[in-house]
Amino acid sequence: MKHIFQKGPNPAAPTLLLLHGTGGTETDLLPLAEKIDKDASVLSVRGNVLENGMPRFFRRLAEGVFDEADLIFRTKELDEFLDESAEKYEFNRNNVVAIGYSNGANIAASLLFHSEDSLKGAILHHPMVPRRNIELPNLTGRHIFIAAGKNDPMCPPHESLELQDLLSGAHADVTVHWENNGHQLTWTEVEAAAGWYRKIGLRNSED
Repeated sequence: MKHIFQKGPNPAAPTLLLLHGTGGTETDLLPLAEKIDKDASVLSVRGNVLENGMPRFFRRLAEGVFDEADLIFRTKELDEFLDESAEKYEFNRNNVVAIGYSNGANIAASLLFHSEDSLKGAILHHPMVPRRNIELPNLTGRHIFIAAGKNDPMCPPHESLELQDLLSGAHADVTVHWENNGHQLTWTEVEAAAGWYRKIGLRNSED
């Protein structure tokens, strides 16, 4: 997968996995990593799927309708890429925190839905529920921040609340931050995510 890796000065800090939204690239979320933890290593990935020339992490059948078979395949592909990258770049595979926006947040949520060991935590900006009617793994000890817009036409509030319930039901520690905005990624929600990250102690955590 096309990506950028930047080694951070603090080996005890998590590696931040950056996952862009539809039409983005691996450079889009680099400013967010700087805001969340400037001492962490960064692995920023470009999605392998193209939709009308726009990179995505998995296919969809229509807006808000995921191609579930492709989602499962691409989730496994990303999980395996993380395994390979941890070996190649020598970072702790058990200390990865995802930062995703929109489509990137959805693939990050899918990692959590499919594997208890894929992520230590996640910052999900405007995610949807990746899959329904499946049993989630035990996510005890996983910390998740969801940023949601009260006026988001693509990801309405009930979607964010359902995702919160599903993750909490799998024993994850979930925080939801609400903005009076739509689907756009705002700097105020990034600042809220940074405050959450510091508060829960992920900055210097290591298994």
